[in-house]
Amino acid sequence: MGKQTRTIRLATIVFSACAAISSLSPQVMAQTSSAGSWLRIVDQVRASQPHSVAPLITTHVLLVQQYRFDSSWQTNSNGAQLDNYGNSRGLEIIPNRRLEVQVAPPPYIVHSDNTADGFGDVSIFTKFRAFSAPEGKGDYFVGLFFGASFPSGSRPNGTGHTVLSPMLALSKGWGRFTIQNTFSGSLPASGADVLGRAFLWNTAFQYGIKGKIWPMIEQNSTFFSDGPNSGKKQTFLTPGLVVGPLQIVERLHFAVGGGVQIAVTQFHTFDHHWIWTVRFPF
Repeated sequence: MGKQTRTIRLATIVFSACAAISSLSPQVMAQTSSAGSWLRIVDQVRASQPHSVAPLITTHVLLVQQYRFDSSWQTNSNGAQLDNYGNSRGLEIIPNRRLEVQVAPPPYIVHSDNTADGFGDVSIFTKFRAFSAPEGKGDYFVGLFFGASFPSGSRPNGTGHTVLSPMLALSKGWGRFTIQNTFSGSLPASGADVLGRAFLWNTAFQYGIKGKIWPMIEQNSTFFSDGPNSGKKQTFLTPGLVVGPLQIVERLHFAVGGGVQIAVTQFHTFDHHWIWTVRFPF
């Protein structure tokens, strides 16, 4: 079986699994009093913050509850292609009024050259909402986020080390315009001489049309310290479009989007990077 055939089959299987998971009726969850109370808390959280959609690359500067599946197709500087199914996205849950917890299954990575395909690392991500206000009352969000990936995948698809990712997240809206900013680090708990440390600054500029169509452009910059790229910097611009959320039934919604990362600095670890995303908020 060729790599192209395996890639198509894998994408079909994973997308079908996402659709099956996301099609679970929220009415079933609401049948118990505890689930009903929890969903009311989710609604209160959503009402206390802005309502912009998640960018393609930049971490969403809101607390959200959804299942998200992303795929990407990356062309490296040597011409080889790397396909990533999952992109470390997964189930995002709001357990209380201040927190969001995301658990992402390991992505599956496919290479166009002779590099072995395989699963990447499993990851978790938490968000803490410090301050927020919805549209008409300030339209802002301030949060402290923290993520970690663990060496569950074999190299080169996994890093082989635990990586910690603290993040400061800020968002401000003016009418239909929204800016989401994140400042973060990618800090290996070990193996920094091999992986290096990275400091990331991501900004997403969005324009909402009736709350359903979201053209956007992102700036994604990485500053490298230690490791093989120490002292170097790369920046990408990422134009994209997200459509949704569109109601399917009751609480269950659907959104889809896509875009491309384009290198704008002389140094870059890859040339361009196509992204496709599907989300099921509930």
